[in-house]
Amino acid sequence: MLRVVQVENGFVQGLPAADPRITSFKGIPFAAPPVGENRWRAPQPAQNWEGELKAYDFASISMQAPTVIDVNNIYTREWSVDPDLPMAEDCLYLNVWTPAVSADEKLPVFVWYFGGGLQVGHTAEMEFDGERIARRGIVVVTVNYRLNAFGFLSHPEITAESPDASANFGHLDQQAGTQWVKRNIAAFGGDPDQITIGGQSAGGGSVLSQLTSPQNEGLFQRAVIMSGIFTPLYPNNPVPPIERTLSQAEEEGAAFFEFMGVSTLEEARKLDAVYIRDKMLEYGRFWGTVMDQVFCPGNPYNRFLSGQHHKVPVMLGNTSSEFFSVPAACSVDEFRALAIEMFGGEAEEYLKLCAVDSGKLEEMIQRASVSNIEYAVRVAVKANSDSGSGVPMYYYNFDAEIPGWDEPGTFHSVDLWFHFETLAKCWRPFVGKHYDLARQMCNYLAYFIGTGDPNGRDSTGEDLPLWKPSTSETPYGMLFADKAEFVEEPPGEVMQFLVEQYFKRQSIHI
Repeated sequence: MLRVVQVENGFVQGLPAADPRITSFKGIPFAAPPVGENRWRAPQPAQNWEGELKAYDFASISMQAPTVIDVNNIYTREWSVDPDLPMAEDCLYLNVWTPAVSADEKLPVFVWYFGGGLQVGHTAEMEFDGERIARRGIVVVTVNYRLNAFGFLSHPEITAESPDASANFGHLDQQAGTQWVKRNIAAFGGDPDQITIGGQSAGGGSVLSQLTSPQNEGLFQRAVIMSGIFTPLYPNNPVPPIERTLSQAEEEGAAFFEFMGVSTLEEARKLDAVYIRDKMLEYGRFWGTVMDQVFCPGNPYNRFLSGQHHKVPVMLGNTSSEFFSVPAACSVDEFRALAIEMFGGEAEEYLKLCAVDSGKLEEMIQRASVSNIEYAVRVAVKANSDSGSGVPMYYYNFDAEIPGWDEPGTFHSVDLWFHFETLAKCWRPFVGKHYDLARQMCNYLAYFIGTGDPNGRDSTGEDLPLWKPSTSETPYGMLFADKAEFVEEPPGEVMQFLVEQYFKRQSIHI
């Protein structure tokens, strides 16, 4: 087993995982601490160390809102369960799980970006234990990165100081962690030319940002986006803000400096990190991706639709009950007016699909409501397919029965327990069918990481149900419910109509 490896900055010692055939290395620095003069700068090279770095424990989590245990909050019931995790601005560390016995095995590599709206989250979350994926012959890496105002603040002085890296420091951390993997993962038995990046929620959105950044040519070979892409649909239905220009972000940053009582970058860099965090929480602003024209030349989703992305296989999907987009109408007349406003001469077709003749507003709204993530995925699939890129996209829908006294449905993020096959860490009373499904889902993920195709044999020795790519002609996908089942049925008529209308309304010609 590889218990000690040499990376570019020195030797690292890991520990046996629960399965001693797997070695885990936790808290490896991939960049210098982003403190002092490195605050609001692109990640800088890590320093060398003497002796063996004992990579036994997760490093401090990024600066963020402290965890407050609340039984009425599903996420603190689920995995934000430890309010005492160490937190520090010095947070640029990654973790590795490897099944390799020697350094020359060239195993596929999975690099994971956690979610949390780019405001919270960390690699120490228990659902992200990489051991089960590693048991399938994969080297798993989870990368920590800066969040909120620490990772996504902009300011005119920052731009003047570093015009080539003036924003998106959290995304640059993800990029730097992945570049570190490419340079060093061979020491852990990984193949630097077989890297898959993956993430969920804002981590999935981060994957999209990395996919569409011109800086990342050749950095990775596959991508996994779980519940991570959105695009506007019905008016007054908010989606994560991704339209911030650099000038807008600079104005926001200057206003925040004033709120903190400083006027210069030098003064801001001298402030205590906890003070900045607390003032940020008081300020109440969302800090996210900036279209800086360098790392992010434009809206990542629109860039993907127009073919401005690295042409690698993509696995992507959603849970069945997350983020529904619902028409904001209080009467049948308002519903009709909304349809005319959105679809013009084709509004009558839409109204018919929504059963407007029934006169029952509740039924109409129910028919019209669709998953925003599924909608964004299906638009992306059509754009990719119609472009003739030849790049496969594998779509899934997670619709398993989730047990528990709270009767939660397939809430946002619950599928992580299944993709990572970490159900045993969860408090929910999962039973055999859930463990069988998790085994299948983790197998699909591992095969995709290994080959760019999720198909292969189950651990039982039988072939997994065949998962075909989703295209304009065959917009089908894998359904993860009581078991894995490939469903060769088109989406509902309303969804089909909305997808076609997207291209007409946006005047996008692929």
